[in-house]
Amino acid sequence: MKISEHAVIRTVEGQKVSCALPAEEVARVKGLGCLWDKRTEDRFNVRVITVNGKLTGEKLSAIAEAAQRFGSGEAAMTSRLTIEIQSVPFENIEPMREFLAQYGLESGGTGPKVRPVVSCKGTSCQYGLIDTFSLSEKIHTRFYKEYHGVKLPHKFKIAVGGCPNNCVKPNLNDLGVVGQRVPVVDAEQCKGCKTCQLEKACPVRVAHVEDGKVVIDPEACKHCGRCVGKCPFHVTDRFINGYRVYLGGRWGKDFAHGKPMDQLFATEEEVLEVVEKAILLFRDRGSAGERFADTVNRIGFEEACRILESDDLLKRKAEILSK
Repeated sequence: MKISEHAVIRTVEGQKVSCALPAEEVARVKGLGCLWDKRTEDRFNVRVITVNGKLTGEKLSAIAEAAQRFGSGEAAMTSRLTIEIQSVPFENIEPMREFLAQYGLESGGTGPKVRPVVSCKGTSCQYGLIDTFSLSEKIHTRFYKEYHGVKLPHKFKIAVGGCPNNCVKPNLNDLGVVGQRVPVVDAEQCKGCKTCQLEKACPVRVAHVEDGKVVIDPEACKHCGRCVGKCPFHVTDRFINGYRVYLGGRWGKDFAHGKPMDQLFATEEEVLEVVEKAILLFRDRGSAGERFADTVNRIGFEEACRILESDDLLKRKAEILSK
């Protein structure tokens, strides 16, 4: 990295704080979602899982009470929609976890395993094309909870986005799901209007009139569904709803854009099946310490898709999980 000759570089000596607890205890509670606060000797920030980023008033009140009773009284949001209760003394960790459990809440979200799911609010958003809260909760139950004891080569992050606006960056996660609405163009109904309502409705300017008929390039279309039903002559009244799955995204010190599988999945169950296959593929073919993006690149994206489109991984599920 080139640094300007005019840059001012300062070194500030700060006070070093050592943890008063044995390293194995710090590692143990980290596995429970309790991360040591480096500014202290024995205090931890405890990650409370929100399942899909949505909490009831009762659960929010419980988190607030837990922060007051067991921590510093503060809570912080994480980038993956968990809530960290701040500055919890080591001796308060278990009493706080027991208190939270009374309200159906738990801490966690660390380690080389399936991480908590991130969901946008597509269920209620005006642009949402799928029920993101429902799908995220099902992914949480089947793969964060039921696969919690399954060690993977590295962390495995999943994001569910309701539409191609990509607010939760599904294509920058190990696996991302995006709601799709594919317009089915009935060109015979097109009148070649001077002011085309589909052109006006398309946010990415893909729809356009060509030789007196509206054309939508299927490769350039983002499948946001904004043009559906906008033509007074019913050119785009019909559409296909579905889910696009992205593989091998990553965000951090190194980043990679996930690539979409060719198949447009029609149901939640199909999505859940391919999520499970991806986790099994990572467990089966991933090398220790590498992210799923590296695994996909190493074996080849097309080969990874071929494996995920077959049922071989599910047939070998018991064998793969017993390794």
